[in-house]
Amino acid sequence: MVEAISVIKYEGSNEVLAHKHEKEDFTIGSQLIVHETQEALFFRDGKIFDQFKAGRHTLVTNNIPKVRDYMKLGTGGINVFHCEVYFINMVTQMGIRWGTDSKVRLFDPASGLHVEIGASGNFNMRVTDSAKLILKLVGTTDGLMQSDVTGEGKSYGTGMFKALIVNKVKANLARIIKENNLNILEIDAYLDVISSKLMLDINQTLDEYGLTMPEFYVTSIVTPDNDPNFVRLKQQFADKTLKVREEEVKKAEAEAAQQRKIVEAQTEAQLKAVSAQGEADALRIKAQAEADAYRMQAQAEAQEMQMKGYTYRDETARQVGLEAMQNGITGGGSGGGASGGIGDVASLGVTLGAMGGVINMTRDAMAPIMGESQKVGEGFGNVVNGGVGGGTAPAVEPAPAPAVPADGAWNCPNCGKTGITSRFCPDCGAARPVG
Repeated sequence: MVEAISVIKYEGSNEVLAHKHEKEDFTIGSQLIVHETQEALFFRDGKIFDQFKAGRHTLVTNNIPKVRDYMKLGTGGINVFHCEVYFINMVTQMGIRWGTDSKVRLFDPASGLHVEIGASGNFNMRVTDSAKLILKLVGTTDGLMQSDVTGEGKSYGTGMFKALIVNKVKANLARIIKENNLNILEIDAYLDVISSKLMLDINQTLDEYGLTMPEFYVTSIVTPDNDPNFVRLKQQFADKTLKVREEEVKKAEAEAAQQRKIVEAQTEAQLKAVSAQGEADALRIKAQAEADAYRMQAQAEAQEMQMKGYTYRDETARQVGLEAMQNGITGGGSGGGASGGIGDVASLGVTLGAMGGVINMTRDAMAPIMGESQKVGEGFGNVVNGGVGGGTAPAVEPAPAPAVPADGAWNCPNCGKTGITSRFCPDCGAARPVG
């Protein structure tokens, strides 16, 4: 009787990448169980027979037609077929560590010095093509472990891809630093750049074996702190950084000083503008106040004159007449003593006559004053010629008087006044014409 099984499945460790099932003879109608994180491959004569994704599969001739050629009739009428079954783990393997076994020699073009550095980190790995993995890595063996691929936990060189990863890192680390012009003293700030570029280069090789690194990390760069060249390199970088910083500080101070001067100049200009504006406003307000005061005074005077019955022109004429009269009374003559006083009286007559014409007073109001003043003025020559005061004063030759008509009246040719009996016109102050 042929021994066969009816259920085909594998539930093992997550570190197992590929597992070959122990049995190779299966009955028609057996149940194949493939978990969500697995794939199953059927092999016959070293070739892939069929491939199954996650799920429950019933092995019949309908879903595996090739099996008909390999079926054999066993005792008891049981139909069986012979093949090899591999279960492939599709889970991502996390946190696999790596590190360079020796230093990477690096030339720093800025300083011209050679330094040696090391690198380490970890990566994640998963199967992308189960057929490539089995055909190129597993073959006829019983399976494949994660440590067989990465060499983690084993001595150096035992892992299938441990040497690949280390060699890729050592070959490309210096090149990546040089191409990207990275400063070895600031290398920690660019670990992500280095990691991504190394991962791309490594995955190109892993793809041929049905594997990939979805993440690859360079977690540390080991620098030779005791190397004299590295110490000199750090000193050069520190000196350069300090000088650059000093220049930046000087530049910032100069810019701040310049900006301060600009602000001060702008502030001074604004203050001057405000002061000038204030003075202009003050002058304008003062002028406006003076104009308002003058206008109010003028309005008050105009109202007062209107109430008294005369105009501004009449007031001006009155002021002129008063000024003339004041000059006539207090001005003082050329002679002294009595003759000077008589001259003042004569001048008063002339002034009052002129004032009567300027302020346009009525003839009735001015007649008594003009009459008396005229008499004093006409007798002025006789008083002087008669030698008032004992004749001690020198004789003064009187001015020839103009001829007076028999009736003593005359008409003013200046303003047209008629019937004038005095020597001056009472309206305009014009002297009586001669002849």
